[in-house]
Amino acid sequence: MLKTMLIFALPMILGNLLQQVYNIADTMVVGRFLGAEALAAVGSAYTLMTFLTSVIIGLCMGSGAVFSIAYGAGNQQELKKSIWVSFVFVGIVTIVMNAAVFIWTRPILKLLQIPEEVYPLMYQYIRIIFSGILFVFLYNFFACLLRAVGNSVVPLWFLAVSSVLNIILDLWFVAGLGKGVEGAAAATVIAQMAAGIGIAVYTLWRVPVLRIEKQYMRMEKSILNRVMQYSVLTCAQQSVMNFGILMIQGLVNSFGTVIMAAFAVAVKIDTLAYMPAQEFGNAFSLFVSQNYGARKYERIRKASGMAVKVSVSFCLVISVIVWIFAAPLVEIFLTDPQPAIVNAGVNYLHIEGVFYWGIGCLFLLYGLYRGVEKPVMSLVLTVISLGTRVALAYLLAPMPQFGVNAIWWAIPVGWILADVTGFVYYWRIRKNMGSGQ
Repeated sequence: MLKTMLIFALPMILGNLLQQVYNIADTMVVGRFLGAEALAAVGSAYTLMTFLTSVIIGLCMGSGAVFSIAYGAGNQQELKKSIWVSFVFVGIVTIVMNAAVFIWTRPILKLLQIPEEVYPLMYQYIRIIFSGILFVFLYNFFACLLRAVGNSVVPLWFLAVSSVLNIILDLWFVAGLGKGVEGAAAATVIAQMAAGIGIAVYTLWRVPVLRIEKQYMRMEKSILNRVMQYSVLTCAQQSVMNFGILMIQGLVNSFGTVIMAAFAVAVKIDTLAYMPAQEFGNAFSLFVSQNYGARKYERIRKASGMAVKVSVSFCLVISVIVWIFAAPLVEIFLTDPQPAIVNAGVNYLHIEGVFYWGIGCLFLLYGLYRGVEKPVMSLVLTVISLGTRVALAYLLAPMPQFGVNAIWWAIPVGWILADVTGFVYYWRIRKNMGSGQ
């Protein structure tokens, strides 16, 4: 079982690693060629874009659980009906959201307390980045669809190509043509377009079982309700999590450009560090949902214990590496490493990096509850984690004796409280799993 999960998870881990390259490439190129203010702008834009795309990714992940359960149960008709209903539903949400963010760009930036010297750069960057949201939807929908039927390799290949393209275009547009943050944004959008259109064409052309015949192209109420049950709750979990991070970004911005730049760099390192644990949690979720659809409940119980051991062990190793190499990692993103930015970034990583095991366990709990048809519990854990983080940060950060360190410490405290809640609840339901109780 563990071997199966790891083999399936590896391409997902590599894929997410490549996906992170999109913004990391922007950050490194911008930090080295355009300076601290541009770096702060791109970093803050990353947090905002992550929140917006988390809505789409959450809807696609929730739909993926529906696809996986139908596939595990061998119900091809329900699988095809679910694919069509999900595509239409998530596509409409994407279009509406894309229009909304273009209309309300200025109010959003005002809410984030963007410093005056950073505002014009961030506005230029995000207006272009927003135009790629449709391609983010295409990639994530078809990637979740392929993974739900056991193919986690193909999404990796499309991300590999688009990530290399993104880096090449970043260097060409920013360093070669001098197009500034607008060039970095354009490079990312073009790369996203290549991944999104490419994987959609591949799926429809090379995987006949996933093509939707005309008789399945209708919005059945029962299917829509099922898709929405999973998708909306998973979306809420993902978006609540990233909305909390967005609120934290607003608080960070109030501390000035130095802390903004340090946070922009540290978050990239942070995300890259625990990303394998996140994708392992997603692979675990698909493993659980397929076995849940096939009513193999004992496999789920055994796999859960093994998954926790693997995730925690990995996170502890990564924590040691990040602790030791925190300063060099921060300096990679800066042409002229300013001591204030480096020190602030290292401080963040030394506080939060010790607790990566906490978010590793939380990703597994999210995946478990999605897979056993309890997506509400994933949302509850997210609210606990983010609610704690935001409340503590906003309560303590304004106090001189705590300052910005309160923001950093609030994050792992939220993870741990959510972990305790999730494991206690699992211990209570594990014996009744699959009994309908």
